[in-house]
Amino acid sequence: MPDEIETLGGQQCPMCQTKNLTLSETTSEVPYFGKLFIFGMHCSSCGYHKSDIEAAEKKEPAKYTFEVAGKDDLNVRVIRSSEGTIKIPHVGTLEPGVNAEGFVTNIEGLLMRFKKQIETLRDTVEDEDDKKAAKNLLKKLQNVLWGSEKLKITIEDPTGNSAIISERAIRSKP
Repeated sequence: MPDEIETLGGQQCPMCQTKNLTLSETTSEVPYFGKLFIFGMHCSSCGYHKSDIEAAEKKEPAKYTFEVAGKDDLNVRVIRSSEGTIKIPHVGTLEPGVNAEGFVTNIEGLLMRFKKQIETLRDTVEDEDDKKAAKNLLKKLQNVLWGSEKLKITIEDPTGNSAIISERAIRSKP
């Protein structure tokens, strides 16, 4: 459960330069991971948004691998800092970068993020082969969400601020 959120409004937005940016910070305790600092910024004028997560204690670079084997696994907690790379073989990758977001979610939420990106791709590509590939990926993700297909997820983070919180997650060096 997150602690109280501290906010600071009236800051200059890096995108539209108005003073409508609100900064926020809170902490949250995640079992088996520790205390997290959760940062965010949001501009009420242009909609700019950025968030990140940082562990309170310094962590070693880490790689987590997890196999989603059934519906119960959809509740497994996922922490991703803006430095973390999430890979789902044959589906896609969330790369770190300037616009990367940190977040705390679960496997289901993570799969829904991928699903939304693939749906956008399906609806915007012209090439019929690309459309068909996107539709097949969506079927695969839906089968995983229904618990009828397995899927492997990997998170690598040079800062160690990302994790998959499960006894079945395999932690190793990247």
